[in-house]
Amino acid sequence: MEDRVAEALARIERLDPALCAFIEVWDAEARERARTVDRRLPFAGLPFAVKGPSGIRSYAAGRLIEAGAVPVGSTAVPGPGTYWQTWGQGRHGRTVNPYRADRTPGGSSAGSAVAVAAGMVPLATGSDGAGSVRIPAAWCGVFGLKTTNGLLPSPDRTGLASAGVLARSAAEARAYLRCVLDTYEAPQPDFPVPAVFSPDLGYARPDPEVAAVVRAAVDRLVAAGVVRLDPARRPFTLLDPREAWTAIRGGGGQETEAPGVRASEVRASEVRASGVRAENDRRLDALFARTSLLLTPVTPNRPHGHEGPGELYSTALTWAFNLSGHPAASIPAGFTADGCPVGLQLVAARGADASLPEIALAAPPPPPSPAPRARPGRRVPATPAPPGAPATP
Repeated sequence: MEDRVAEALARIERLDPALCAFIEVWDAEARERARTVDRRLPFAGLPFAVKGPSGIRSYAAGRLIEAGAVPVGSTAVPGPGTYWQTWGQGRHGRTVNPYRADRTPGGSSAGSAVAVAAGMVPLATGSDGAGSVRIPAAWCGVFGLKTTNGLLPSPDRTGLASAGVLARSAAEARAYLRCVLDTYEAPQPDFPVPAVFSPDLGYARPDPEVAAVVRAAVDRLVAAGVVRLDPARRPFTLLDPREAWTAIRGGGGQETEAPGVRASEVRASEVRASGVRAENDRRLDALFARTSLLLTPVTPNRPHGHEGPGELYSTALTWAFNLSGHPAASIPAGFTADGCPVGLQLVAARGADASLPEIALAAPPPPPSPAPRARPGRRVPATPAPPGAPATP
């Protein structure tokens, strides 16, 4: 039990100065927990990380600790001074993408994704209000799961954010769900699972190379007998949720009003947001009445530089499912020619969270990839695993 925690701490000490994944590392506390943990517990001695300074107080962290897992530190989240959240600030500096140090890892669960991708921990907690688990999972080449909204306790008063996990493979995510849910029934998907693929949900404009990597991943799922694409009479589309998400995140009323913005304009925005949300819910309800899975890219773009995303919305294909509440996962799809990881998004019906790791476990691995890097020209020893690799617990 103590060996696994000691190995994780040694790896953090070696790699974190370059990757900046952690805000704090709890070396002494972790070693003591590992020494005294009840070895009969299912997660006894499993090292894990928590998202941000408040992550140790989360419901999921508490359940993992009760099961014997050992928290080794808190991971980087975005710092102050910018509106975009696809980055992190660790104790050693800005958090870097382990495959491309000149690119961001995504966020806001930035450090959690990097810690898992570089093999510092096999599992880390996250939260997802617009794609904050799925985007860094996609850009760091790991498995990420956003749970059904309301399934687990969340401090987010808007109802947009839900608990999630970033893991080396879908097997660890399955073990996480068994741990944090009061009742867990292991689903047995009837393969091939009926699915619908949408490259853009009707409004996003994906980078052609990202779209090609995702389409190739979907083709591999079909060829392996994991999914069966439903013949579509017309492409599945949603209304662009950007304005609706922004209005709901703002909270309405005085919180959404800026100087020069009239109350009538705020109310009109709220009415439009309600209409978009209701129409998208109607379309998704109709979709999942006839199929089990929706497949899309996680992001329309590859990881951007540390200067920010510019006019791009990396959340374009993720925040629709924070509005609708559906569970969604990111699985590794492959790499662009310049070495950037790409994620395939799997969306299931509300409450069907447990089906997503099971489907991911059946997925064939993506093509061989370059090893993660700490900085340009220097590779980081990592322990990447395909979505179906054996679980650590």
